[in-house]
Amino acid sequence: MASNLETLVTVFGGSGFLGRAVVRALCKRDYRIRVAVRRPELAGHLQPLGKVGQIHAVQANLRYPASVEAAMRDADIAINLVGILAPSGAQTFDAVQAEGAGTVAKAAAHAGARMVHVSAIGADANSVSRYARSKAAGEAAVLSAVPAATILRPSVVFGPEDDFTNRFAALARISPALPLIGGGATKLQPVYVGDVATAVADAVDGKIKAGATYELGGPEVLSMREIMEIILSITERDRMLVSLPFGIAKLQALFLQFAPGAFKLTPDQVELLRSDNVVSEAAKAAGLTLEGLGIAPDSLEGVAPQYLWRFRKAGQFTHKSA
Repeated sequence: MASNLETLVTVFGGSGFLGRAVVRALCKRDYRIRVAVRRPELAGHLQPLGKVGQIHAVQANLRYPASVEAAMRDADIAINLVGILAPSGAQTFDAVQAEGAGTVAKAAAHAGARMVHVSAIGADANSVSRYARSKAAGEAAVLSAVPAATILRPSVVFGPEDDFTNRFAALARISPALPLIGGGATKLQPVYVGDVATAVADAVDGKIKAGATYELGGPEVLSMREIMEIILSITERDRMLVSLPFGIAKLQALFLQFAPGAFKLTPDQVELLRSDNVVSEAAKAAGLTLEGLGIAPDSLEGVAPQYLWRFRKAGQFTHKSA
């Protein structure tokens, strides 16, 4: 039986939040990994995740097809994890999440490689959100070039280095109130980064249906208000939760899109919060979920205390709503 060490996997976006978890999962299964990133000199933190020589970082930029083709040379499998939450300069939603995904898929097809593409729940060609439209365009481009590609659509992903729970915990540290856009009624299904990485590794193992689209969510559907309350409880912060109508939030986002750190909010992110981000009933019925893969998902309340403790403030916790 062939060893996984004979299989070369190119991971595009392997140095990011999800990328680190995927590389770790693949290393545990003894794959050879080529991490394709824009700045390979900044990917040294990945080396301790594997054995000596198991991980090799190379330069690739999805806006330059030649670099992507070079990163795919002699590879057996391509994994595309590249995504952005907000555009910046030449890194637009279309350039990265639509055209970029297609570039990876074309390179994979040329190399005769299998492909795993990580998209997002909510990808929709008819969405008012540019983020969601570009995710849908990326899926279409991938399947056009590699019809047997596996698409994984996670809900919002949480974990030690995420830009979700950490962002609100940081905001609670410095702000007396936290905004609930649309009243905090939007429903999400937060999924642990380690569970998503396991699903990606299972796809590489060939345990997932080719050409299928899976929706990955955690064990609970939570409103944004409930998520905020969980974060405040874990960090022991007494903060007011203030309802903010979508119209006002979008107006504020016109200015906050230029703000630094935890205060940053774009109009497109406000649009995304108009729709729930949960696993569909169709995916559940077809078994195209984490549970369908035999993965028991970890909950936000079970995992987040392991890393949000650093935001805690000593003392009694209570919180108010407005």
